[in-house]
Amino acid sequence: MAGSLAPPVPRYGTRSLAELVPSLLSSLGLAGFTNALALEPAERVCLMLVDGLGWELLAASRSTAPFLNSIAHEPLTAGFPATTAASLSSLATGVPPGEHGLLGYTMALPGYDRAFNVLTWALYGLGPRMELLEQVQPEALQPLPTIAERAARAGVPIHHLGPAFHEGSGLTRAIGRGERFHPADSLEAISETGLRLIRGHRALVYGYHPRLDAAGHVHGVASQPWRDELGAVDNAVRLIAEQLPRDTVLVVTGDHGMIDLRPNERLDLADYPELAAGVRLLAGEARARYVSTEPGAVDDVLDVWRAILGDRMWIWPRDEAIGLGLFGPRVSPVAAERMGDIVAAAFDRVGIVQRDVDPAQARLNGHHGSLTPAEQLVPYLLYRS
Repeated sequence: MAGSLAPPVPRYGTRSLAELVPSLLSSLGLAGFTNALALEPAERVCLMLVDGLGWELLAASRSTAPFLNSIAHEPLTAGFPATTAASLSSLATGVPPGEHGLLGYTMALPGYDRAFNVLTWALYGLGPRMELLEQVQPEALQPLPTIAERAARAGVPIHHLGPAFHEGSGLTRAIGRGERFHPADSLEAISETGLRLIRGHRALVYGYHPRLDAAGHVHGVASQPWRDELGAVDNAVRLIAEQLPRDTVLVVTGDHGMIDLRPNERLDLADYPELAAGVRLLAGEARARYVSTEPGAVDDVLDVWRAILGDRMWIWPRDEAIGLGLFGPRVSPVAAERMGDIVAAAFDRVGIVQRDVDPAQARLNGHHGSLTPAEQLVPYLLYRS
């Protein structure tokens, strides 16, 4: 693939993760929510998001996940970057990353010399542990109304089932305002609690399962542990579907896909001093990087990164990346500021890591974040009882 090719832009407004929950709520009869996915009316809705479940990975695993593949429809796009923090934020707010401003795993925040980790709500990487719940108020960093707040005002609660440590976290406060949170740390807990809640009054029950993503990152998506976890997900979803009350819609999706990178495909800035020259701060993640430069160094850094990486990555000045629509049709000034000066997205088998900042990430096998179909396309699986 040539770097001169235009990147594929996520299908914001028509078929991205941001359209999913509004469409589900519209199917429940709530006014004010656009049904972009043209869902038929339903009495109840159950949504399950499997972290790391990409469309291409699922389609290539028919024998491991026969039930999931049997209910597959045309996929959705995650949005850019294709990563958990940005995708869950789009799902919960109904807008692309350029509007909600939670632009990935890590991002630049004015006044800090280390990147901000959106998942932990703390400064990123090696160095003193510095949580920022008090200094960086989640409700201020992401001030847009959430879908759950809007739904609650219309009389339909969104029940969120997920790991117990998510309750009250910075990200949950930023994007989950208005939800009713229920700790559920396993597929069994999600199934049991979800089925109990869905048998009650009209509601949307949303379960989040993180273990497939963890297996992919650590062992790789070609590994037996990854296949085992996908098989467990397939079995759990099948059992949920068999027990749903009548006239319930069950939807399963993911937040991103994933690809494996061999050690020689993970380029460490410590081994490439020319890539590090003029770089003040690196954010994002291996396959979707935000580069903040030293004053006056933007053009030089851009030239060097394109010379070394241009055969494997799209590399743009920030304003050009915004103009391409990668983050959605609208990008707020604060969101743009969090990108730094340069945006780099991999289209070939490469990732940029920093072992002196995050040695654990530098060793991971599975990676995601960019605009390739393997990372960008997520399943849209629909079952109606």
